[in-house]
Amino acid sequence: MFSLWHWIIVLIIVVLVFGTKKLRNVGKDLGGAVHDFKQGLNEGTDGKKDEVIEHKKDEDKA
Repeated sequence: MFSLWHWIIVLIIVVLVFGTKKLRNVGKDLGGAVHDFKQGLNEGTDGKKDEVIEHKKDEDKA
């Protein structure tokens, strides 16, 4: 559908319109948001794993 030249032209236009500094900040913010999202997912599942482990320990004692 789009060739490599189309993407290069679009990239050049985006850099000219927004500038490299603004694009760098957007990339940094997006990366931070993705990192925080993944960290939140991991924290949410860790608590459930601990609850399951504690529940199994209680069942083993009974």
